[in-house]
This record gives sequence, C-alpha cells and structure tokens, in this order.
Amino acid sequence: MFIKLLLLFVISHISLPSQAADVSVHKNQDSGLLTWTLADRGFKIEFIQLLPDFIRAIYAKHGFPETEVERAASYCVFGTILQNTSNQRMRYDVRDWRYRTADGKEHTVKTKTQWLEEWRAAGITFSWTLLPDRGDFAVGDWQQGFTTIELPRETKFDLVFKWQLDDQTYSSVLEDIICAPENIEQ
Repeated sequence: MFIKLLLLFVISHISLPSQAADVSVHKNQDSGLLTWTLADRGFKIEFIQLLPDFIRAIYAKHGFPETEVERAASYCVFGTILQNTSNQRMRYDVRDWRYRTADGKEHTVKTKTQWLEEWRAAGITFSWTLLPDRGDFAVGDWQQGFTTIELPRETKFDLVFKWQLDDQTYSSVLEDIICAPENIEQ
C-alpha cells in the first residue's frame, strides 16, 4: 500500500507543461505547398513554404540586381505570420530563434537587420517583405513577413523559437519543417 501511495505521489508531482502546443500542417491542394501552424501559450505562428520563383519575382519587381535576387531565392524562405493570442503583452526577437538541422546542430536565423545591411552595401534601399527582428504586440496584434533559413531545397529542419508574455519567457519547437521545392510538380 505504501508503495502505491508513494508512486501516486511521484506521478502527481511530475512537472508537465500546463498547455501542450497545438500544431497542424496544411497542404494547399492547388500548389502542393505546405503551411505549418503552431499555437502555444498565447503565441501563434504560421510558416508557409514559398517557391524560389515567387521570391525572384518580388525582388526583381523592386529593381534588385540579379545577383541579389538569386541570393535571396537561394534561401529557404517562408511567409511567416505571428499573432498574440494571449490576454497579455507579447514580445519576440528573431535573434533568439534557431533552426536545428538533422545533425542536431542549431543555427541562427538570418534577421531583417542582417539582410538590410547587405542590401544597403549593394545599393538597395528596399526594406519591406522581411519579418521584423523584434515585435511588441498588444492583445490580438499580428505581424507578417518573410523568414529566411540558409538550407537547400526540400531540406527538413526544426524551428526553435522564443517569445515573452509580460515578463515570462517561453520556447517551443516547430518540428519537421521542409524547405519548398525549386518548382511545383505539374
């Protein structure tokens, strides 16, 4: 009897997350491209595969030199939507985000600031499209922009990210994300 009570006590005091992340993957039936959505403790992120030709079209339209168009298109690019779903102030900082490759190594996510410094050196003043480095959201606020990961096409990785609600920091992992293919198969 004592063993059963002790076991019950231990099991009831194991620290478990108070709320599990809600993750879904959606496949666009027309394009075949994937969108990952994660909602966790007041933070919602959508990660949408973008084709390299889409990235080329956007930056070419804004007069980027061909070398910069191709450099941006060589990255694994995702349309990213962030939303504060809590009843508190939410903050994020892309400098705290990492992507984890199959070998278990974590790498920094290239920030908007890093891109803008490189683009200015190439004579480019355009600054739209990229997810801002940092965000400070009131209840219900959202933001969107591109997130760039330096990996080859169709590579699988995990996105490790952090956010804050008021003064509490949280982290989560969006697993098994896949970089978009070069083209859509017809």
